[in-house]
This record gives sequence, structure tokens and C-alpha cells, in this order.
Amino acid sequence: MAIRISGLNSGLDTDSIVQELVSAYRTKQDKYKKAQTKLSWKQDAWKEMNTKIYNFYSKSLSNMRRVGNFTNKKVTTVSDSSKATVSASSSVVNGTQTLKVNKLAKAGYLTGRELKASDGEKITTSTELSKLGISSGTLKLKVGGETKTVEVTSGMTVKDFTKALSEQGITANFDANQQRFFLASSETGVSHDFNFVVEDQASLNVLNSLGLATEQNYKDLNVTPAEGTVFANKDDAENAEIVLNGATFTGESNKFSINGLNITATGISDEMTISTSTDVDGIYNMVKDFLKEYNEVMNAMEAAYNAPTAKGYEPLTDDEKDAMSDKEVEKWETKIKDSILRRDDTLRSVMSGMSSHMSKVFEVNGKNYSLASFGIKTAGYFNSAENESYAYHIDGDADDSVSSSNEDQLRKMIEEDPDAVAGFFTQLATSVYDNLHEKMGTTTLSSVYKVYNDKQMQSEYDEYTKTIKKWEDKLKDMEDYYYKKFSAMETALAKLQSQTNSLSSLLGG
Repeated sequence: MAIRISGLNSGLDTDSIVQELVSAYRTKQDKYKKAQTKLSWKQDAWKEMNTKIYNFYSKSLSNMRRVGNFTNKKVTTVSDSSKATVSASSSVVNGTQTLKVNKLAKAGYLTGRELKASDGEKITTSTELSKLGISSGTLKLKVGGETKTVEVTSGMTVKDFTKALSEQGITANFDANQQRFFLASSETGVSHDFNFVVEDQASLNVLNSLGLATEQNYKDLNVTPAEGTVFANKDDAENAEIVLNGATFTGESNKFSINGLNITATGISDEMTISTSTDVDGIYNMVKDFLKEYNEVMNAMEAAYNAPTAKGYEPLTDDEKDAMSDKEVEKWETKIKDSILRRDDTLRSVMSGMSSHMSKVFEVNGKNYSLASFGIKTAGYFNSAENESYAYHIDGDADDSVSSSNEDQLRKMIEEDPDAVAGFFTQLATSVYDNLHEKMGTTTLSSVYKVYNDKQMQSEYDEYTKTIKKWEDKLKDMEDYYYKKFSAMETALAKLQSQTNSLSSLLGG
């Protein structure tokens, strides 16, 4: 901004006079600035409100439309939960079944005998196999029916050997404290088992030096072991075996998926009972959570719509803010922001649509149901808390002081007729969802998933920016015009003063 020094000859407060002369233009500019600020606050309020509506629409409301979210809720118990755990899909009929666990699946294990190095030193993972009396050789290993080979050399370390075994699909480890190898199949079940295949004395000697020769390896070669020979111990892998409702099932793991039941065997057992029933608490809590979220959204909209008026309050200019404290400015602006959606037509339309569809009647299996059929009602206009007239309450809900003393009709209906509950609430949710989906459709005035005219608001905001700039230019032009006029006046006065001084000097003044 240019620095002007004026009024030196006239003695006038030129700046004040100019600002007074252009005040009408500044008032016009401030009017549009205030309108733009107010629109900006309205955009922010709608963004926040739309987020609440969209979160309800895309999560809780959307989930309630799917009948599977009701029918999938099953409670399955086992008479001896220490022997098996069971879960059920929606296809499982409520009732009782029998289960017996005959065998648990297990991996194959080979525990080597204790080793001693030729030099008497303790064996570690860095010990070379030559210290175990090995020069070289080839070991054959059958893993899951596939024969594999492992080349053994004197320069290999214990760590190299376990790595070579692991690369063939088994778990291998050397325990330096126990001075022996521990091998295991990578998975449970017979098809994942492993064994060393001995075809000649050389391979038997290598296995023996490694402490991995079993008694069966000697038998395979018809070799009689020396008296006192200590063998490695092989514990063969096994498949699991269960009996469900009298039918026998085997598997390589302890997990079975049979006719909608997911069974995990954890111990050998006698005959047990599996009981499957509707998850009453699960369905009840799903409906309760849905209504809670609906209430929160409706209460927020109602509070915004019925907000106290801010008549007489307008956004502050910079000069007005300078004359107030920060707290006073905050309080003033909050008053306007809190009322920014008061009596908003769009807000009223969204509330009306949602409440209208929530009060609909739907037919399930030839019977008509409404929310009231399940003991779910509003408290009524005169009995509702402030800005909660649209909120629903579940009779018998221990967490709701409004309706906790009433009979729990919803839970009773879930227990007696879960299909009616699922049928009604999926139709209800679909109706409310479709209503919101239509309002959230993209138009020339609004973007997708917006219930308010965000495009129109942004267009108006941009138009205000242009108008403010236009009045800003007008204001500057008028300021420059008046300053030029006063500058010319000052120049004329200065010239007159100079002439007067000259005349006075000639007259001997």
C-alpha cells in the first residue's frame, strides 16, 4: 500500500475525509465479504453433517439390508469345549448333533540320539561333520511320497546340514544343549510325513554318524545292529479322525468343515453334543446399534434445524474484531455458526425422508410389521428430550431410561421368529437406504454422496470472490480519484502560499 503524506498546506485530515467519501463502497464490499463468510460456515456445517449421514448410510444402514447378517448369527456350543471348538454358518439348522474325536492330526518327528565328537569337544552348529566321522555321502529322504536327496560332505557344518534338510521341506534343528538333531514334518497329516531311505551300508553309516538311524533303517537293509546300539526315535505323522452324527471323517489337520460346521479338534474324546441356536444377543445388539446410529444422526439434524436464532448477528469486519476481545469474537461467531442450518429446507427434507421411511409397514410371510411390532417406538413429541423427537427406544432396553421398564418385545421376537425379524429389518433398512441413495445422487447442483447442493454453494462462493474483487477495485479507484483531487488542491494552495509570501516580501511585510 502506498504511503501518502497529505494536508500539509490545507491542514485537513485528508485520509479521514477520503475514507468517509468512499465509505459507501467499503460498506458494499463488507456486505459481500460477510455473505461469503457466512456461506463458508454453512459449507463447513454441511460437510460435517453430510459426513455423519454418509457414515450411517454406508455402514450400519447398508449392513442391515443384508439378510445374511441376521441368519449368519448362530451360537454353537460343545458339551466339552476342551476337546473341540465349533462354529456354524447360516446353513446349519438349529438343533443338536453328536461329535467324537478319535484321533488328533500330528506331524512326523525324528529325534536323534545324543552325539559325541571325535575330539571330545561339544558339538555346535559350526562343528564340521568330519568331527562326527563323516567324509561324504548321499542321503535319500522321502517327503510326502516324493524322494529327495541331500549331499553330505566332511566340510559341511551342522548348520549347513540342517539348512540342506530344511530346503527339502522338513523342519530341522540341532540342540547344542541336548547334543542331538530334531527333525519334524512341516505340516500335520500322513501325506506330509518323512523318512530316510537306506539303500546301502554307506548311507546307513552316514545316518548313524549323524545319530539319525532308526531301528527300521537297520531292518530295511537286513543289518543286525551291534549290541547296545542307541537308535533315533521316529514318531510317525497321523491324520485326525472324528465321528460326526455316526459318520467317520479323516483329515490331515485338526480342522474340519462339514455341512456348515467348522470343527477344530483339540483332544481325544468320548461322544459329545453340539448345540446350535440363533444368536439372540448378536441380532439384538445389531438392531440396537443400528437404532443408536440412526438416533445420533437424526438428533444432530434436529438440533441444527431447531437451533436458536442468530438474528441481528452478522460476521464481523476486521475493524469490528479489533474493537472486541478474542473471547468476545469467538462467542459472537459461534452464535452464528450454531444457527447456520436453522430452518434449512434441505435439512428438513432429509429428516422428513428418513423418518417417513422408518415409520413404514412391511409384510413378512403374510403378516404386516412396523417398528412398533417389535416394541420400538419414539417417546412422542411431548415426552421426548430436546431435539430427540425422532429418536427410537427399544422396550426393555436396560441402557435406555425411557423404555427400560417395558416388556422386551424385540428379544422375544428374535427368539420366537428370527425370520420375521430379519425379513422386516432388511426391508426397512433397504427402504431408508434407497431414499438416502436417491438424495445422494449426483446432479448439476450436488456431487455424488452429498445430500446438500455442494456444487451450487461452491459456485456461489466463487461468485462472491469475483464480486468482492470488483468492489475492491472500485474502492481503490475512488480512493485514488479523491487523493488526486486533494493532491491538486494542496498543490494549488502551496502555489498560492508561495505567491503570497513573495508579495509580502515586496511590500516589506
